[in-house]
Amino acid sequence: MQFKGRTVVAYIVLTVVATVFFTLTVVDRSLLQELGSRTGLVTAQGDPLVTERLSSEELKKLNTVLSLIENKYYKPIERERIVSGALNGMMSVLEDPYSVYMEQDAAEHFSESIEGSFSGIGAEVSMEDGQVIVVSPIKDSPAERAGLMPKDIILSVNGERLDGLQLSEAVAKVRGPKGSKAELEIRRGQRAQPIQVTVVRDDIDVETVFSEMLPGDIGKIEIRQFAMNTGERFGEELATLEEQGMKGLIIDVRNNPGGVLPVVVSVTEPFIRSGEPIVQIEDRNGEREQTVSKGSGKPYPLAVLINKGSASASEVLAGALRERADATLVGETTFGKGTVQVSYNKALSDGSLVKMTIAKWLTPDGNWINETGIKPDVEVLPPEFYNAPRLSKEQTLKLDMLGEEVRSAQLMLSGLGYSTGRKDGYYSEETAKAVSAFQKSASLPVSGQLDEKTAERLEEELFAWVRDASNDRQLSAAVETIKGKLAGE
Repeated sequence: MQFKGRTVVAYIVLTVVATVFFTLTVVDRSLLQELGSRTGLVTAQGDPLVTERLSSEELKKLNTVLSLIENKYYKPIERERIVSGALNGMMSVLEDPYSVYMEQDAAEHFSESIEGSFSGIGAEVSMEDGQVIVVSPIKDSPAERAGLMPKDIILSVNGERLDGLQLSEAVAKVRGPKGSKAELEIRRGQRAQPIQVTVVRDDIDVETVFSEMLPGDIGKIEIRQFAMNTGERFGEELATLEEQGMKGLIIDVRNNPGGVLPVVVSVTEPFIRSGEPIVQIEDRNGEREQTVSKGSGKPYPLAVLINKGSASASEVLAGALRERADATLVGETTFGKGTVQVSYNKALSDGSLVKMTIAKWLTPDGNWINETGIKPDVEVLPPEFYNAPRLSKEQTLKLDMLGEEVRSAQLMLSGLGYSTGRKDGYYSEETAKAVSAFQKSASLPVSGQLDEKTAERLEEELFAWVRDASNDRQLSAAVETIKGKLAGE
């Protein structure tokens, strides 16, 4: 699929993409061939089925259990479900959130996601210890607008618990038509009480690359995912900025959950001189192969914007550009996903697939960032309200009330410059005064109580504040970094 300009796809069917939405993935043999031509891994990865088949005793055990279920279980169960459950069980033994079996429906959506078109609330999710974990919400997606954060645990959807389900089953709980709501119960960090987040299913922009020229001839390219079209689109935008006389470049991969390995290699390569490694792949035997650049490098300084939603392929880019292109990393420590998956979509004949971790990836210097992430050179944390869930608006918040809703409101008001005196979730007199001041400024009835209209207006003004690039302290720090390099500091 080729996307020129901006393309919009409706979220009609799926609300969260099953399994690891845009993890560092190699898709069966076509892309594996491209990667393998550089790394020498084609034989090891491209022929996964050369192994011992089940022995007669193993087959006998499986058939015996199947027969017992079909003939003795107290209610009928479709054989397809039993077989699917067995396959899911085999993958779950690996205790790897990125290795999964997908039935045909989930496999089709996964393939769409890799091609750059996807349906859902716009969040990558994985399964860890039986829990559905948010890896990252896509920028400008319903998930981001609703306040979902990396590492959030989704406990339930519309009142239905997700524990004990396969990831594909959990995903199915949040499917629905555009405009409908998914009421998510979330556990965030160490907070004892779950929080409620309402996500409204909507259209999503599937363009992956956006660029602009900032003052001082500093270019900025934002990459939202590493989908199949991203390499070509990045090259086009980079060439345009260079033609306009760009003196320095900022690459923004904040909340970019990753993508296809050869694509991130193609994006990174122009900045790294020929013969230098971009990424290393380490197999199960500890053998390493390097993907070596054929690029020529660039004469201008680089900065990369990262945060805790930058995962997988985004981390490949950040690590390679820091270690081999003298790029400065600005923002927060990244997510920490240091493994590579192969999607065997041709190994099974019924449209299902197995996606399995087959290797570690390492930075050019040999660093494995799994579960630790990459620390920035210049740490710039976002405002506190970035971690606040949206307000439910189901009840009016007033004096002496206590809870997460009140705390979210306090963080939001403080972010807009209204002093609440405290941010612990207690609706104090000073919080009421802050609400009154906001209501007066917004030409709303002044009551000191946070009713539905006040909550809606508060969120509107907060979103406007966030979208104003002048308030982006991480971007400002990256710009200052580039200016410092240009000045020879």
